[in-house]
Amino acid sequence: MPRGFGLLIGAQFASALADNALLIVAIALLHQQGFAMWWAPLLKVGFMAAYVVLAPWVGPLADAFAKGRVMAAMNLVKIAGLALLALGLHPVAALAVVGLGAAAYAPAKYGLITELAEPEALVKANSWIEITVVSAALLGAVLGGALVSPAWLASGLADFCDGLDLPADKLTGSLAALLLIYAVSSALNAGIPDSGRRQRSESHDVGALLREFRAANRRLWRDREGGLSLAATTLFWGVGATLQFAVLRWAGVALGLPLSQAAYLQAAVAVGVIVGAAAAGRWLALHQARHGLWAGVVLGLLMPVVAQVSDVGLAALVLALVGGVGGAMVVPLNALLQHRGAVLLSAGRSIAVQGFNENLSVLAMLAAYAGCEAAGVPIGVTLSGLGTLVAASILALIGVDRLRRS
Repeated sequence: MPRGFGLLIGAQFASALADNALLIVAIALLHQQGFAMWWAPLLKVGFMAAYVVLAPWVGPLADAFAKGRVMAAMNLVKIAGLALLALGLHPVAALAVVGLGAAAYAPAKYGLITELAEPEALVKANSWIEITVVSAALLGAVLGGALVSPAWLASGLADFCDGLDLPADKLTGSLAALLLIYAVSSALNAGIPDSGRRQRSESHDVGALLREFRAANRRLWRDREGGLSLAATTLFWGVGATLQFAVLRWAGVALGLPLSQAAYLQAAVAVGVIVGAAAAGRWLALHQARHGLWAGVVLGLLMPVVAQVSDVGLAALVLALVGGVGGAMVVPLNALLQHRGAVLLSAGRSIAVQGFNENLSVLAMLAAYAGCEAAGVPIGVTLSGLGTLVAASILALIGVDRLRRS
């Protein structure tokens, strides 16, 4: 791996760790404040909204400056969101502020990969990044569960923060722990060497930037390999974000687990993704990325199976398998997408286009999931329907790709 890649891995891990733990803490805060269950997915909607709204600007921002410095600055924005949450801002609004930082962090992070790694090393580099992303999700779920557990809330730090009389009550101590992790990530980001690559926009006019973004989006979708990989990753991340909440809900309904323990089942998915991502990085080259689509079909077919499980041990095993095929799907296709995006556009701009589409999918699917929850649709039905959608959509992509190549 190239020079500075270790710092990037460490910084990415710390920031993603805090992001994932924050979601669990924010859900607990919603419960503490008496909000209904359907508010929980709206936390992710608030977090992801900036990815869609700011997509035309965050790509040029990441390309115009040293990407490590951009990432360090965006962690400070996340810290500001934590402070507002502790001071009593509505959890959805506070996570929207944290999302502002995350939206600009993503194109800088993934753009830096394409600047540091050669094309033939992109799948391996992506496997490392996805392993750290999912490891952070795994440990973030565990950390979040610990930070809302009775043992933590009875600890000295929680009692001390409760004495500060802030609106977040005893969870203020949890937010303080997350603030420290973001600060560590920011320090690591600042040490990442500058690649020296810059690509500034010719105009800073809002209309011109929007037209530039629309043209970039259209160009990537119309590319045969870029459009295929973008469609697959867009579907994957929308489903993945929905599954994150569906698993928590399903664990409470089907298995009777409280939030602090249900969060650990998310860790089972994360373990599987790590294994799947590592296998893809080891066995698949860039020109073999299409093979990952078949793992997506298996992912969809497994989700109705999850809905039928009623034993905690078996649930953890099946969810790990879901994560494994998910990791095997997304890593090679993500590498192909980054390669085509860097060739057709630029590192930061291609990631911004990718983020726009993937997070628009996240918003749409989470809104649909929140609607199902508000309407009282059984969680097993929701999981089965989501799995059927995934399997059918990926099979359609395979068919279209074969027609184009015939």
